[in-house]
This record gives sequence, C-alpha cells and structure tokens, in this order.
Amino acid sequence: MRGGFRKGMGLSPKKLNQMMKQMGISVEEMDDVEEVVIRTADAELVFAEPEVSVTDAQGSKVYQITGTPVERPKAESELEVSQEDVEIVMEKAGCSETEAKAALTETKGDLAEAISKLCVE
Repeated sequence: MRGGFRKGMGLSPKKLNQMMKQMGISVEEMDDVEEVVIRTADAELVFAEPEVSVTDAQGSKVYQITGTPVERPKAESELEVSQEDVEIVMEKAGCSETEAKAALTETKGDLAEAISKLCVE
C-alpha cells in the first residue's frame, strides 16, 4: 500500500508538527498552571498541578488537562452584592440594608425577585 497510512507505521513527531503547522494548528504547553477547577451543578473536580496544553486551530482554542482530579462538593460562594443594588432594593421595598442584602443573596442578585420577596413578606 503506497501513499497512505500503513498499519503499524506512525508519523514522526517532526512530520506531524509540519502537517499541523500547514493546517494552521499550533500546540503549546502552559508552564505556570497551579490548579484547574471544573465546576458542575453539584461538585467540583480539582486538578492540582496539572499539565495543560492549548491547541489553537485557526482561532479556536482547545484546552487539554492531564492529571488526576480530586472530587469535592461544590463550595457555596458568597455572592458579591453591589451597594447600588442594595440601595435600589432598600428604596423600592422600604427595608433595612441588612434585609436588602439578605434578599439579594438569597435571590442570587436578582433585583426584581428580591424586591418582590420583601414586599410580600
């Protein structure tokens, strides 16, 4: 069989790099990665000191992570509520700053829902 891929005959890394370059594909290693976290709805996969490579194919980037993840429950992060949002909720719902912050945190920053919640109570 001539001119094609033969069973057991792989491409040399040099030839593979040449072909990828011709197709506009580059692969780079990220050296300074300390941690990669993948968050799902109910858990986090944490890769400590992973190897990460970035493949750039004509502007589209693909990140490849190599390592062994540790699964942990998803951490509930504290929502940062802006002072402007707090003031809007206080004004519209006629409540205290503490009540406004609590309502915004509970509604994940949704102003309308926070105001509605405070006005119903």
